[in-house]
Amino acid sequence: MAKGKTKKSSRGSNTAPEQNAVAPQDGPLEGIYPIDTGTAELERDPYSPTGWLLRINDVPSSHVDLADPGHLDFEYMRWIAAIIRSRFAPEDITEQEHKLRALHLGGGACSMARWINATYPNARQVVVELDGKLAALVREWFDLPRAPLLRIRVGEAGAVLATLTDATRDLIIRDVFAGDQTPRDLTTLAFTAQAARVLDANGLYVVNCGDTPSLENARREAATIAALFKHVAIVADPTMLKGRRHGNVIIAGSNAPIPAEAPFIRELLGGGVPAQHWDDATVRAFARYAIAI
Repeated sequence: MAKGKTKKSSRGSNTAPEQNAVAPQDGPLEGIYPIDTGTAELERDPYSPTGWLLRINDVPSSHVDLADPGHLDFEYMRWIAAIIRSRFAPEDITEQEHKLRALHLGGGACSMARWINATYPNARQVVVELDGKLAALVREWFDLPRAPLLRIRVGEAGAVLATLTDATRDLIIRDVFAGDQTPRDLTTLAFTAQAARVLDANGLYVVNCGDTPSLENARREAATIAALFKHVAIVADPTMLKGRRHGNVIIAGSNAPIPAEAPFIRELLGGGVPAQHWDDATVRAFARYAIAI
């Protein structure tokens, strides 16, 4: 789905002249492309010879470094990556026969999927993307891993999730936006229960919640996730959590503990925008008076 959200990135804007670009045959090509949900604009990263910025309907959606799939430019994606690594140590996964099974609800440029492929080489991933034209362009532009490592399934996130078999995923990442909000039907108890059903007993559910200084969305989503999982956590920058700006709040839920060891906390404090971690008790207190719907 086309995503519109508040993100922190170290990159500036360098908008390309408007043009009706033709789908490239040999990799990315700057331009504006018609897609099912509007337009996709592809720009070169002025700070990196191998970096590309994707805008959906004029909103920054994804950043891809063709030379380094392990590089995540958006801060909120780095926070998601830190949570995943803390829960699924790469050395443990790669040394076992078990392959990390990841489901992405919302595709964009598949930045997180590329990162997972680089970090967990044997992972099996499915990306659910509403916009079929965007999915086709992204696969052509960015030389994504092929099936069975990475499959792109065109469809609406809730409808696809409802068709999946119980306990078949280790990780679900929900990063779906329409404008600057996640569609309400993807934040409900019913939808979150479907995610919990599809996850295995120790699975991890991670959502990107865009919010205003009121933090109304974050409280409600935290209450919903806390109602269905034994353990919850939040990662966001302190200014956001104090209700002083618009931004992203990452909320995680699992029926297994979500580790927050010292290396994880140090990682969150690094980077261009240091982040704060809230443990289960703090998240539940934050969401105490919110109503899960």
